[in-house]
Amino acid sequence: MRRGTKEKILDTAEELFAEYGFDATSLRAITAAAQVNLAAVNYHFGSKEALIDAVFARRVEPMNQTRLDALAELQTRHGEQPVPLDALIRAFVAPALELSHDRTLGGQRFVRLLGRSLTERAGAVHDSLRQRYEEVSERFKPAFAQTLPELPPDDLYWRMHFMVGLLAYLMAGADIMRLIASSRFSAQSGDEAVLPRLVTFIEAGMRAPVDEAGASDRRRASPVSGVNV
Repeated sequence: MRRGTKEKILDTAEELFAEYGFDATSLRAITAAAQVNLAAVNYHFGSKEALIDAVFARRVEPMNQTRLDALAELQTRHGEQPVPLDALIRAFVAPALELSHDRTLGGQRFVRLLGRSLTERAGAVHDSLRQRYEEVSERFKPAFAQTLPELPPDDLYWRMHFMVGLLAYLMAGADIMRLIASSRFSAQSGDEAVLPRLVTFIEAGMRAPVDEAGASDRRRASPVSGVNV
């Protein structure tokens, strides 16, 4: 299928932002690589900031909607009862893993782009991502809190933060796993192999006893404010 001008711009911008970063990639570079003129970028997006936002939106919004739909279905099924922890974790992590392995939806290119967003000091990018993930964060936090009522709020936020960090690592794929394991590492990296192991591991961490000795330090620490993968 032939791509339209808007899709060509988005695909090219995603590739160049992932490769060179947001500040280092100019609109001129994007238009040259996409073989379109600057007027086309201005017509479809209006500015570089709006283009960056659109690049993220086309990947993140469907993924997050899948998460929210899964959560809503679980909450409907269980009514007033807490959602089982393994199902709650799966609803959050599975869509992200599926996106990272789906070449038709950007796959590893979008994962590299997310990596750029976490390492670059780009306030506009961070603000855009924070807004994209805000609803998911606000919907999943109380669901986890209901399922794990014994966890103090700060501990819950930190454990969700660790869950997101582990998910980001796994989205990077098997190559990095081979680097830290051994040159002979040959584990399966598909969702069917990774997902059940990931859910089991995160569930154990979420259910770990609270370290009362460090509770006062954690109460003084700032809670994690966002969920960005």
